[in-house]
Amino acid sequence: MERLTRYADCAPYLTRDGSEIRELMHPDHHGNRNQSLAEATIAPGAITRLHRHRHSEEIYHVTAGRGLMQLGDEEFAIEAGDTVCIPPGTPHAVCNTGDELLRILCCCAPRYTHEDTELLDQHAT
Repeated sequence: MERLTRYADCAPYLTRDGSEIRELMHPDHHGNRNQSLAEATIAPGAITRLHRHRHSEEIYHVTAGRGLMQLGDEEFAIEAGDTVCIPPGTPHAVCNTGDELLRILCCCAPRYTHEDTELLDQHAT
């Protein structure tokens, strides 16, 4: 198991919510046990699908760009430097409202799994 991940070695893939993800640290591939860390990239004008995680708590930390976060019944602007806690079971989605890539570090505990992601019917507004 590797304890060091190089960004260039992290191949991106699309998650169920439509964002591009790079797994930076995940128990399936690295030496950690209880959480995962990924970078989500959302293109200008793109909206992720509204979804929730049944078991995982997520923490989003915005590293670049700006957007609109839908978190349960709330909507609020996010920008580089902001951090958002997403409790398990809370519907959420993100819209990139800027003209550059929106980059978000996503920490999940327990670790991210596709099976824990439930897609919902609506998009962020």
